[in-house]
Amino acid sequence: MAKQNYPEPTVGALIFNGEGKLFLMRSHKWRGKWVVPGGHIELGETMEQALRREIREETNLEIRDIEFICFQEFIHDERFWQRRHFIFFDYACRTDSTEVVLNDEAQDYAWIDLDRAMAMPVEHYTAVAITEYRKKHR
Repeated sequence: MAKQNYPEPTVGALIFNGEGKLFLMRSHKWRGKWVVPGGHIELGETMEQALRREIREETNLEIRDIEFICFQEFIHDERFWQRRHFIFFDYACRTDSTEVVLNDEAQDYAWIDLDRAMAMPVEHYTAVAITEYRKKHR
């Protein structure tokens, strides 16, 4: 991939199923840590369109009830496999889908109780999104 000389806006989501369990996936791009699905916003695409597309591409899940949670800055952090500058826009949403199909960005996935998620080796920025979600939903 070509070197980027500008911040890249991205979207990601905490996805909850009908049982209230959180979807997490393990990704080699994040050094094997558990993360939420998401990715870049394409030119001409709204953040919600990007979120729906990225989740569909990475997991095959359709989402609903999208709620903005927080934004985070990621500047050349070694937690990611490439030197990048991201601006994360994190959301929470729900899904009624049951069949998960991962693309090559994830090696595994789990549906887990939110309380147990933080006990897993969750990637730092995912942990921040979970913490912010919990603050809004006490």
